[in-house]
Amino acid sequence: MPKGAKGNVVQVIGTVVDVEFPAEGLPDIYNALELSMGDGKRLVLEVQQHLGNNWVRTLAMDTTDGLRRGAEAIDTGEPITVPVGEPCLGRLFNALGEAL
Repeated sequence: MPKGAKGNVVQVIGTVVDVEFPAEGLPDIYNALELSMGDGKRLVLEVQQHLGNNWVRTLAMDTTDGLRRGAEAIDTGEPITVPVGEPCLGRLFNALGEAL
């Protein structure tokens, strides 16, 4: 699917977030979605299921406190990845592959 497709949050239940996309921009399962929270923080969602009616069910990788219906989510076009190899030995990373 096209990278950068935009959708809108339609439902938030804890860390489960449903997002509606246009039919031609439905993200693949396991793709990462990014959205900006009101405080300038970035929230990453991972697509887990296609629900029908152009909705996807996602899992938030951080707290959803303050997330509202209508918030814009952008498809990154790729899954969440973590670095591997020699430079990573002895380092700690979070679930998004960001160094701690």
